[in-house]
Amino acid sequence: MRTFVVTLAVVVAVGSHVAPQGTDWFQWRGPNRDGKSPATGLMKAWPAQGPPLVWRGRGAGIGFSSFSAAGGRLYTMGDRGDREYVIAFDANTGERVWETPIGASYSNGQGDGPRGTPTFDGGRLYALGGNGDLACLDARTGQPIWSKNVLREFGGRNISWGLSESPLVVNDRVLVQAGGPNASIVALHKTTGAPIWRQHSDEAGYASAVLTTVGDTQQAIFFTAQRALGVSIRDGRELWSYSRVANNTANIATPIVAGNRVFVSSDYGTGAALLEISSSGAREVYFTRDMRNHHSTSVLVGDHVYGFSGSILTAMRLADGTVAWRDRSVGKGSLIYADQRLYLYSENGVVGLVEPTASGYREHGRFRLETGSSPTWSHPMITGGKLILRDQDTVYAYDVRAK
Repeated sequence: MRTFVVTLAVVVAVGSHVAPQGTDWFQWRGPNRDGKSPATGLMKAWPAQGPPLVWRGRGAGIGFSSFSAAGGRLYTMGDRGDREYVIAFDANTGERVWETPIGASYSNGQGDGPRGTPTFDGGRLYALGGNGDLACLDARTGQPIWSKNVLREFGGRNISWGLSESPLVVNDRVLVQAGGPNASIVALHKTTGAPIWRQHSDEAGYASAVLTTVGDTQQAIFFTAQRALGVSIRDGRELWSYSRVANNTANIATPIVAGNRVFVSSDYGTGAALLEISSSGAREVYFTRDMRNHHSTSVLVGDHVYGFSGSILTAMRLADGTVAWRDRSVGKGSLIYADQRLYLYSENGVVGLVEPTASGYREHGRFRLETGSSPTWSHPMITGGKLILRDQDTVYAYDVRAK
């Protein structure tokens, strides 16, 4: 495999990523945006019929948004009629606590409704809708604190399947892709929504950003329509840039940070790259076509990445891209990790429990939801010993605690 120098601005040594608060699933892909739950004491195998159903609720609306959780509540987004809502559910009962409209409903031939996941921070929620409506709400009551449409404010245009990003909240600011000229990525003050900085001119991608620390400098790693890049949290300046992993259709998967390395992947025949960031910048460690993440992101467990390459579940060694195994598993879908197990959720409603081991595919249970005609693209999450799944308007909570 060849090694390439990556276009960059000089950065300093990389530190580890630290969750900004708590350990509940308070944002997209969990406390560290890495698809991993800190939960323990969970079942290592499921009975034949699957884990027990605690509750089934309705009222999530139309859409593909996933859930965040904090303080005994679940938060998501959905369309109903001509409005787009942020919705809160009681995590113990599935009852709706409140719902707040934030903009017009989003319509698309590949499926209507919002795609992003609300971010909980300091008693507030930050949610970005499919049409670019960004809202800050009181998490307890749902009352609006501030809102704006980032496409209109920053001169961007919507992308083919709607803005899908889950806002990254760090320190006093909210970072999102606005896709505007000289405002591709923007930072807004989290208490007022006022712009702090605006930078770059990329078209927006579908991926959500992740946070890491480079020496004493925090940086956010974005995956826009054109490239993966690291930007300074303080002023948005470019720290490094890498375009080989971008495709011309949709860059969706969230980058994975592992120490001083970043793993980025996309589908549509493209592949994945491992980048190494150092005091001299960033370089390509390898590029491979053996991991092509589409709408879901891989999970790093130990020294292997587990993810759907197209429709095939694949285990790949992070260090050099060597494939350990491939399996059709539950079919193309998404996955998370908790307590020595991978939780899989296929786009056809099949749910599986798999042991993450490089020695081969080991399944420890599966069951199927009776789903509608739309694909189950909302990703699973775990909170309070419950596995939360969504199929459009319907929400399921399963007890996955060991008895």
